[in-house]
Amino acid sequence: MAHDTAPNAVLIAGATASGKSALALALAQELGGTVINADSMQVYRDLAVITARPSQAEEARVPHRLYGHVDAAENYSTGRWCADAAAAIADARAAGRLPILVGGTGLYFKALTRGLARIPPIPGALRARLRERAQAGGATALHAELAARDAESARRLMPGDRMRILRALEVVCATGRSLADWQREGAPAVLDAANALRIFLEVPRGELYARIDARFNAMLAAGALEEVRALASRNLDPALPAMKAHGVPWLIRHLRGEIEIAVAAEGAKRDTRRYTKRQATWFRHQLPDWSWMPPAHALEAARRELRR
Repeated sequence: MAHDTAPNAVLIAGATASGKSALALALAQELGGTVINADSMQVYRDLAVITARPSQAEEARVPHRLYGHVDAAENYSTGRWCADAAAAIADARAAGRLPILVGGTGLYFKALTRGLARIPPIPGALRARLRERAQAGGATALHAELAARDAESARRLMPGDRMRILRALEVVCATGRSLADWQREGAPAVLDAANALRIFLEVPRGELYARIDARFNAMLAAGALEEVRALASRNLDPALPAMKAHGVPWLIRHLRGEIEIAVAAEGAKRDTRRYTKRQATWFRHQLPDWSWMPPAHALEAARRELRR
């Protein structure tokens, strides 16, 4: 993990409930940092409790950026996050602060350090029309249409993967070019990974699962059910990312009277535990040059690197 010179940014990733936010806050306080969110669910203002966003007290201790700045009705993209993150990083540096990016969304970190396709904005009317068709006819019919228009993208996607099918179809309909073509061209990275300290927090599976269970119980005690009730009352498209945040679909089912709260809580915890396995696998394969370490060692290791 050693650098020739002190890193000019810190990237902290890890599984849900691994202690990422606590590490970011500690480093930001010690080193004069700005904490920048890299979690695709913590961007939504409607989901403060159910996504374990930093508290108001924590946000008051050091500058925090890109938390709760997007409405749940929006489909916030990786491209938009990269643009917002680039501005937040520039602002932090202009203020003489160390950018500390923290979250569990691997695609954000990959796009930040390796670049992203420059896909033009999709017209809202086209996006709405395709979503209506998806609700009426299902994802399988759209997958068949995608296969006719963009066979390469269709081969990569399962027929039931509604959100990715919609994305590929709206790109080819709007631009006349395959999503794969746009991705091959790419846009430059925002950060040079070689100049950033990259940490993935690794927690033993049994301990991590206990943390996940305890955290969800704490969320319920802190008002997660009321938060989801308010979100459900908006009658948003269930395919929107905010509507699929861990715990949200299960709690909505409880609010509809379909299941008991204990069943909803266990389902949410189980989904989160399964997700952490996929998170770890994705990072190992997609970003293999990150340093993996237990949370107990990460703070001291980061101090050493950043004070070179």
